[in-house]
Amino acid sequence: MTLKQRLQQADILIAPGIYDAFSALMVERAGFEAMYLSGASVAYTRLGAPDIGLVSFSEVCETVATIRERSKLPMIVDADTGFGNALNVQRTVARLERAGASAIQLEDQTSPKRCGHLDGKSIIGSSEMVGKIKAAVDARHSEETLIIARTDAVAVDGFDVALERGEAYLAAGADVLFIEAVRDIEQMRKVTAQFASRIPLLANMVEGGKTPLKGTAELEEIGYRLAIFPGGTVRAIAHALDVYLSELRRTGSNAGNAGRMLDFDGLNALLGTKGILADSRRYEG
Repeated sequence: MTLKQRLQQADILIAPGIYDAFSALMVERAGFEAMYLSGASVAYTRLGAPDIGLVSFSEVCETVATIRERSKLPMIVDADTGFGNALNVQRTVARLERAGASAIQLEDQTSPKRCGHLDGKSIIGSSEMVGKIKAAVDARHSEETLIIARTDAVAVDGFDVALERGEAYLAAGADVLFIEAVRDIEQMRKVTAQFASRIPLLANMVEGGKTPLKGTAELEEIGYRLAIFPGGTVRAIAHALDVYLSELRRTGSNAGNAGRMLDFDGLNALLGTKGILADSRRYEG
């Protein structure tokens, strides 16, 4: 089933955040149906930096291609602002689609962008973003590759303007609508009341962010079709590493960490090492 087909179903789709091939394998092993390549998480893990527009187009493309080598799960890719104007967006969409993206998310922030839950954002004009969406739709090779339009207008020009932009982006041909950083349950319900019957809506669950955290059952009841948890994976790993490293430094041993980590065989089972080596033997002389 393609991502496009899955989003036509009534039950909500959960897409945990990933940042590399290893995290993609973990999400696939856990039984999820899709994954979300978070630009923020790529910045956190690849650069050790916050989500303030430092990740480059080539770094995103390379990450997508590496993930696609190891996982067949539908992959939603955060492409930030599209890395430039409408012509840049066309190149971004074409290359990410070839690399293995199932959906490509574009936002209406200025460059350099920043995390949608940080203060101090600014946005481009609505007509410029409409042009970017149209360029993205024209550039994709397959209609199964979805274009997700995100607006950050709530924090900049207010909720009503965000709804106006949502209408414009829907008319421009977006396949999924993402109104970022809505402030409360009332705003969430207004978004779904206006759009849910016409286009799948994405809910962004950021721990400690501006949007209230809701479980997927409640998000589905509100009217959302897709829920992403983009940075949760990195935050969980950061916590686990804190615990692991504290114990290792305190005791000088991994004995106390044994129940909190995979052993050598467990990790190789996750990676599929036996199968890979068996395949390699088919080519030996």
